[in-house]
Amino acid sequence: MQPYAWGSRSAIAEIQGRPAPAPGPEAELWMGAHPSAPSGLHRDGRPATLDQVIAADPERELGPGCTARFGPRLSFLLKILAPEKALSIQVHPDRAQAEAGYRDETGRGVPAGDRNYVDDWPKPELLCAVTRFEVLAGFRPTGDILALLAELDVAPLRPVAGELENEPGPAGQAGALRRILGWPADQRDRLLAGVLAACARVAAGGGRYAAACAAVTRIAADHPGDLGLVAALLLSYTVLEPGEAVYMAAGGLHAYIKGVGIELLANSDNVLRAGLTGKRIDIPELLRLVDPSVPVPVIHPRRLSGPVLTYDTSAPEFRLYRVEPAGGEVPLPDVGPRIVLCIDGAATLRTSGGDSVKLGPGESCFVPAADGDVTAGGQAVLFAAASGCDS
Repeated sequence: MQPYAWGSRSAIAEIQGRPAPAPGPEAELWMGAHPSAPSGLHRDGRPATLDQVIAADPERELGPGCTARFGPRLSFLLKILAPEKALSIQVHPDRAQAEAGYRDETGRGVPAGDRNYVDDWPKPELLCAVTRFEVLAGFRPTGDILALLAELDVAPLRPVAGELENEPGPAGQAGALRRILGWPADQRDRLLAGVLAACARVAAGGGRYAAACAAVTRIAADHPGDLGLVAALLLSYTVLEPGEAVYMAAGGLHAYIKGVGIELLANSDNVLRAGLTGKRIDIPELLRLVDPSVPVPVIHPRRLSGPVLTYDTSAPEFRLYRVEPAGGEVPLPDVGPRIVLCIDGAATLRTSGGDSVKLGPGESCFVPAADGDVTAGGQAVLFAAASGCDS
């Protein structure tokens, strides 16, 4: 469990059937083998951690195909995400950027608390809504940014609009972000006061931008004086309905606002932040990585067969499935290493050799590649994370 300050005190506890509210914020429940927070598990009646189990026999746990492609490391990390307050505006690196950044910071002896790159892996991620989930994800089209700025009519932002009119493509969008995040310190209070007053006016008036402006005013209560509130105007505001998802590729700027979701990502914790946070911010490095042209469409699940749905992405490190056995026995999709999470009801997983494990709400298990074909039975809602490779 990650107790970040923006986390809910009730959402994960309610999924797991624990008393709520919890003593403190519970932001993310990690299921995986990231070296900073590997999951605990029981193997042959003994406690261990998932990274230890994999290191002891990578080919058995991951399969030879996954080991050859990604090395002796689980390629994905599964989370329950439960923000009560907005997360930071952030971007993630691709593989080449992560490897170069990690190598550079390690070579310079940068201490852990001052690093941008805590590992050498990329961090594409898929967020699937369990409840309605508010997100700021990807840049608005330039015409949409200009229309929003015109409706807000904040005098200090008129030069930003002018630059976007002169350069309407990704370079202009990146330039607008750079200008906002680099706003002179002695002029920030005036800018923020004007933006927040205008957002309150637009939110109260209804119309096309009311919901997005209302979100900015709510975020301001938790992040007063933060330029990320102005940068948020450049991003597309979306409310995901349960079952819908967004995929964030490398370079995609985003901030998750509120809701409960399942997040599946490459096995990394590399985050470059621009605002809406008390954590480390490195604006020059973020601006170097950000790519306004990255599309962030809403993804709807595709039915594979019967009660098995999948979410299609271009990430090579992972695949996400939703499985609802509804009383019958359903073959668990994919091969290789998998993590299965139950978020409702109860399920029993069985191997072809007769081994079984029962899962209740909020419980999860690791399925090693050596287990082969596995079925899921019961009345349950399951999410299955798999590596994006053949065993």
